[in-house]
Amino acid sequence: MMLNFMNKGPARNTLKISGSNVLKLLLTEIINNGIRDNDKLLCSYHMKTAVFWVIQQNTLQHWCPQTLLECFWVCFKLILKWVYEGVCPNFFIPQNNMFLSKVHGEAQHQLFRRLYGLYEKGLAFLLHSPSIRSCIINILHNPHLSICTDEHTLNSEAKLDRELFQEIYAYDSLHIPNLKICMRSLHIIEQMKGLPLLKQYQVVLLQKLTAAVLQKAAFMLHMETYTHKNKLRYRADKISCHMLKLAAKFGCITDMLYIAMYSYKTLRYKEALSIIEMSKVNLAQPYVIYIGNVDSEMYTEAVGGQSWSTKMRQAVACNILLENKIHYINELLPEQMSSLQNKVPVLCIPPFVLLSMLEILCYRHVDTMRAQTALDDLQTLVHYDQGQFIPLLSRDISWQILGICQQVTGNLQAALYSYQQSLRQKPVHEIHTATEIRIQGTCH
Repeated sequence: MMLNFMNKGPARNTLKISGSNVLKLLLTEIINNGIRDNDKLLCSYHMKTAVFWVIQQNTLQHWCPQTLLECFWVCFKLILKWVYEGVCPNFFIPQNNMFLSKVHGEAQHQLFRRLYGLYEKGLAFLLHSPSIRSCIINILHNPHLSICTDEHTLNSEAKLDRELFQEIYAYDSLHIPNLKICMRSLHIIEQMKGLPLLKQYQVVLLQKLTAAVLQKAAFMLHMETYTHKNKLRYRADKISCHMLKLAAKFGCITDMLYIAMYSYKTLRYKEALSIIEMSKVNLAQPYVIYIGNVDSEMYTEAVGGQSWSTKMRQAVACNILLENKIHYINELLPEQMSSLQNKVPVLCIPPFVLLSMLEILCYRHVDTMRAQTALDDLQTLVHYDQGQFIPLLSRDISWQILGICQQVTGNLQAALYSYQQSLRQKPVHEIHTATEIRIQGTCH
């Protein structure tokens, strides 16, 4: 397998890098760099064995110059898997484990962590190899050379990340009944983070679960201390604010909206609006992943090669999940009660809808003209969105929220229409009892 960078002019300068050579350079100039010979766990024969097995298993359909980096990446991931399992099967005698004598115990753990650190960086870590870097630099500075790229390979990172985060958020619905269970959950998560050889996607999942537990705990604490004396309530408020800010550091970009919701709940309207403006800027970035939508090129340019934790914090938006047993804001309490009575544990609200709702509610207290502008924007979103910002399964709650915002601003006729539209949607959240009560309110 050779990579050829061909001169566009009459004369041809050909730079050849073989796949096995890239693996050897990886070994000598990155993995084993600075390590004494007696401490080196991997050798060039391990690299060749990986190439043999990948070819044998038909992992890739085409082995050609244009797919060099893709082929290298498959081989590297196979080596990573072997180190994780502590088993490197000999190509000619598969029963023989070539890692048996050296790759085990703490040495195995250290090697895996080192290789996984490279894996998290993506193909960009090859630039740490002087030989490979010099080849790339020569190419980039020679206007007569061109590189044949594979669009599928370029887009694969974004597509794989999108699928990963969709899987992670599928496990985000934690139903926690009280603060005691919240604290116990955090303790269990902390113990799990200390497990050896934890996979990176598991680390990201634990981070998201940590954020979810902290958010629930913050609102639960406010519920339990709301009627207490001023001093205790003040201390509880400080703890709740701290937990929500901590959750935003662990989670994705839309977790800031829980802070905005809490700020509104505690009458800090300007603080909430500041967070809303920041969230609007973050959500408007062209590289953001939401419900499977992603601009692969922009995403790769913005966060390509970075860790999944970084990607989640900077480029992933998710729906806002409101546990129906927890009181978040008064305006959604009837919907939560209706949903809970029908055995639906959470309201799943698109972040763009909740952001607009909070903006409208906050501006009602500080700037009524801006509140009307925000309401117009929300109305346009709900009326005309084609699934880009409001998933089909969130249409009922989205129409309901539009109706609530119209009703609190005095537009009862528009609110009635929105509630009727909510009833026509698929009843995913089972909020029809609340909707019918609200319809009666608009008719009196």
